Amino acid sequence: MDVSVVIPLLNEEENIPILYNELTQSLGKIDLEYELIFIDDGSSDSSLQILENLQKEDATIHVISLRKNFGQTAALTAGFDLAAGDVIIAMDADLQNDPADIPILLDKINEGNDMVTGWRFNRQDPFLSRKLPSKIANKIISFATGVHLHDYGCTLKAFRKEVIKNIKLYGEMHRFIPAIASAMGVSIAEVKVNHRARRFGTSKYGISRTLRVILDLITVKFLLNYSTRPIHVFGTIGIISGSLGGTLAIVMTVQRQLYSMPMSDRPLLLLAILLIFVGVQFITIGLVAEMLARTYHESQDKPTYYIRKIIGKQ
Repeated sequence: MDVSVVIPLLNEEENIPILYNELTQSLGKIDLEYELIFIDDGSSDSSLQILENLQKEDATIHVISLRKNFGQTAALTAGFDLAAGDVIIAMDADLQNDPADIPILLDKINEGNDMVTGWRFNRQDPFLSRKLPSKIANKIISFATGVHLHDYGCTLKAFRKEVIKNIKLYGEMHRFIPAIASAMGVSIAEVKVNHRARRFGTSKYGISRTLRVILDLITVKFLLNYSTRPIHVFGTIGIISGSLGGTLAIVMTVQRQLYSMPMSDRPLLLLAILLIFVGVQFITIGLVAEMLARTYHESQDKPTYYIRKIIGKQ
């Protein structure tokens, strides 16, 4: 299998037939073997029935029906697990991603990139509720992760199989795939893609997702920098806190012994004790995290490195 197209969806009954026709037209122009993997994420309309009918007519279609709405990240993961293509493409089912852009992504992959992500350059969404929060989030994510992209939220992406198969996604971290993959040393390209206004159905996204994005970003930042050495982050905080508390305690002890300054009515005494205890706790948390990190990697035989190729060894 050359190409797998993974499409998660929720209540897109009006969009599915149009999307299928556009996909077959676009993929029919390239001389590659392909499959279409639709993941029904607990739809309450007739989306699943439409997909089943299409599958009976077209053997390139595979349908995954989830028992309930698990969210886009889980739906994408289910599709990635089933995909057999050397190149795996993810896209939305709401017709806002244009299947005609798939050959552009494949060309970039053929140029040697491991991942190609779409950039909705002329985005057809409301400015205040969608475009402005997205611009701010993209700036923050790029700064925090060091992977500078214009559009982290665009689902239209292409991956080499060996890249996406080695990424485990949880929560709502599908938008952070480029940042997570960067830890593997992959090459990432970004291309401008067509973005269309939604014709049918309602958007599943909103400004309420901003808080979840921030929390996920904290998780991703920790995983990128400290997943194999958590003691460095917790221990650093602990040493700083303990050192400040110890310094305050020494200063107050000197003041008490040499200048007979009272200590019982000074809040600094309580602060010093608090900082010392907080420092000890953070260092202890770091040690526990080190044990968990080793258990995590060793129990799953999860590598702490990724090999591009080996030369001269058979």
